Amino acid sequence: MAQANSRRVDPAALRKRCRNGSWDQPTSGLAPGYAQANMVILDQRYAFDFLLFCQRNPKPCPILEVLEPGQTEPRRTAPRADITRDLPRYRIWIHGKPDREVTDIHSLFNADLVTFLLGCSFSFEEALIQAGVPVRNIEENKNVSMYTTNIRCDPAGPFSSRLVVTMRPIPDPLVPRAVQITSRYASVHGAPIHIGNPMVLGIKNLDRPDFGDPVTVKKGETPVFWACGVTSTLAALSAKPDLCITHAPGHMFVTDVPNETLAVI
Repeated sequence: MAQANSRRVDPAALRKRCRNGSWDQPTSGLAPGYAQANMVILDQRYAFDFLLFCQRNPKPCPILEVLEPGQTEPRRTAPRADITRDLPRYRIWIHGKPDREVTDIHSLFNADLVTFLLGCSFSFEEALIQAGVPVRNIEENKNVSMYTTNIRCDPAGPFSSRLVVTMRPIPDPLVPRAVQITSRYASVHGAPIHIGNPMVLGIKNLDRPDFGDPVTVKKGETPVFWACGVTSTLAALSAKPDLCITHAPGHMFVTDVPNETLAVI
């Protein structure tokens, strides 16, 4: 469908393309300079406990915005956008099980649904690239590699999950620089949670991610792991709600929030 030369598109234009069906690909590397968000939509009876889960686990679940029940416009992060049409791909879950993927959820949305927008590590990829730190998933035009770890998050109400991480291979001399850069972005996962041996996290094979695509790890590179917002999806599904709507992995909501406003100077 769309080609890599579309990556310089601004957020509003990208959302328009999602809305008209001309973009349904992952969003890593798109609309550089602007924050991307994970999305979870739940019935309002779950909203407080899910908010509490996110508060207790801010590293994987940093909240950018919570919409009022039935609200579809994310007024703080992307005024005039429509959360039901402006993501490239949505995943529908019924009683905690995958049902289908769609490119529009307008007909499913109702007045009782609450939308959570959570920070995404795609936001700090631009800063890494500008500092000369390669981002392999962008180089290979792939979705980022994501793995479910053996680390348990703090539960809240019916919500619980193991921590999900993203992995990016970093050339050994640039690992300290990658840590320094991403540490500034606490609102979008911040510093790595682990560097090196994936077995420490219970990850047995980097070539078989639980979500996303495998990427090449070259000689002289170290796998570096950051907390991932897909954790919020696993937590939401743990309660087995009648209906849950999320972004499809890697198909994020692109906001109007400049990445640099999320960084600590």
